[in-house]
Amino acid sequence: MEISSTQNQITITGNIKTVSDYQEIKTRIDSVINQHKSISLDIIDSISITSSVIGYLTKIVMKDKIALSTKVGNSQLLELLDDLNLKATFKAKQA
Repeated sequence: MEISSTQNQITITGNIKTVSDYQEIKTRIDSVINQHKSISLDIIDSISITSSVIGYLTKIVMKDKIALSTKVGNSQLLELLDDLNLKATFKAKQA
């Protein structure tokens, strides 16, 4: 997995699958939300997302009131977010 950011735009390529992936995502998002109250997250090609990342994203949206919009490249991941009733919470749509 690789992660990059510009302003409040965060792009993730590769599969999100390990604890270190979660730590890297959390660190990057934390640094962005110190300066911005909205985030655009692009998950280019991951077919899955770990529960820790789901929990963290839910926390920043629901508790910290960060405006999150998510573009998902893989239709199976988008379907998973829909099945978990998180599509609206993460403002997720097909990239």
